[in-house]
Amino acid sequence: MASSAPIGVFDSGLGGISVVREIRREMPHERIMFFGDSEHAPYGTKTPEQVRALSEQIVEDLVAQGAKAIVIACNTATSAAAAALRDHYNLPIIGMEPALKVACDRGHGRRQRVIVAATPLTLREHKFAALMHRFESGHTIFPQPCPELVRIVEEGRLADHDLVMRTLHGYFDRYDLDSIDSVVLGCTHFIFYRDYFRELLPDNVAIVDGNAGTVHHLDVILESLGALAPDTAEGGATLTNSDPSPRVAALAEELLETGGETGLRR
Repeated sequence: MASSAPIGVFDSGLGGISVVREIRREMPHERIMFFGDSEHAPYGTKTPEQVRALSEQIVEDLVAQGAKAIVIACNTATSAAAAALRDHYNLPIIGMEPALKVACDRGHGRRQRVIVAATPLTLREHKFAALMHRFESGHTIFPQPCPELVRIVEEGRLADHDLVMRTLHGYFDRYDLDSIDSVVLGCTHFIFYRDYFRELLPDNVAIVDGNAGTVHHLDVILESLGALAPDTAEGGATLTNSDPSPRVAALAEELLETGGETGLRR
């Protein structure tokens, strides 16, 4: 039986809006409730216990509002809280992890050299260590924390080309980028930098993210439960945030509608 109940999506801030955009594109009949916790961003520099407590409160609120599934649109929160949330709630909890498998599989058996750009906490957590362990014998993997990329999005400074490129060079100039096969965008905030990464990286370096795979997994799970919205339903997204300022509300709407593209004007 179809379900018109909304999908709850949350993130440490505004990065998860990139996932909301992907859901709207691939599942246009679904209603989405997005909550960004910009007041407490970034999660990537907090302890796992802090992230878990924040995530549990957000999910409790989304479930109380009738969410039929939860998407943790945050690699950091997935690492810290997904297991506990799945133990507590009897509804689909869809998490995210850096798309390292996708990057490694691009080699079709050939050894790949992959940079994983993510938050410090994502890269420190056991979940990423286990993921990396699966692939490091056959591939060369470089974990690269990029905490300032979260702050730039949250501060609405994506349009500052010089700031963004200076920050990216600070993180990536240490690598011989001509020898790299892929860069994995292991944080939903980083999706908004895709064109900046394209400017930074040689043409042969692939840019990989996990948004499409996450949304496909959500679609499959809801279909298996008979919980997809009917084809006649009118989908849409509502955006709320722990930071109630008009600046954050306006920035969230801009990111939803433009995907940060306005931030690439020089």
